[in-house]
Amino acid sequence: MNARAIWAIYKHEMVRAIRTIGQSLISPVITTSLYFVVFGTAIGSRIQLVEGVDYAAFIVPGLIMLTILTQAVTNAAFGIFFPKFIGSIYELLSAPVSFLEIVIGFVGAAATKALVIGLVILGTSTLFVDLHIAHPVLMFVILIITCVVFALLGFIIGIWAKNFEQLQLVPLLIITPLVFLGGSFYSISMLPPIWQKVTLFNPVVYLISTFRWSFFGEADVNLAFSAVMIALFTAACLGVIWWMFRTGFRLRD
Repeated sequence: MNARAIWAIYKHEMVRAIRTIGQSLISPVITTSLYFVVFGTAIGSRIQLVEGVDYAAFIVPGLIMLTILTQAVTNAAFGIFFPKFIGSIYELLSAPVSFLEIVIGFVGAAATKALVIGLVILGTSTLFVDLHIAHPVLMFVILIITCVVFALLGFIIGIWAKNFEQLQLVPLLIITPLVFLGGSFYSISMLPPIWQKVTLFNPVVYLISTFRWSFFGEADVNLAFSAVMIALFTAACLGVIWWMFRTGFRLRD
């Protein structure tokens, strides 16, 4: 494993992110505050409790997930797409660096950015609700896993995309709806039985359910089953990335 190469890629991506650190942090904080005003205050005053948890607190894990999934996908997608766009990807592909080292560098940086923003959102949420985390260590572990898994998905999107329109279209039309339909602001047990089964095809459900359990000790889906589904989704992303590098799919176009 070429640790120096991984560090070089990781450092380059992190330095690029630091240049826009204000925008990267301020925007999620403002958006989260608006969500709390609309969902936590306006709607929460009518719903009050969901599975024995105050609604304003219940939506905190979903809000964090909504932000970090979007950030992880977007950061990883732009991270690998930009070298393709300017042509520096050929230098990277011709260097003595394996595809795994390239992935670790780019995905690691994207996951780190998303993790930092997720922690900022968590801190912001404490200004609006009285939040008690039942399993803080597990919460942090799930947060890291989520950032890494969806950074892998973003990496795939960045390689697949041919232009900036495609790069922005997938997170907008696919990732955000998946999060909203994955139980971010409600429990899937509130859905009709048929839609509860349909929802189980959404990988985001398992992440949100497990993440919410780490806060309140309540989950919509069995934890063991969620772990298996998350592992399968991660393996699928790694398999697609391996195939892309093996075949040169849209890397040498």
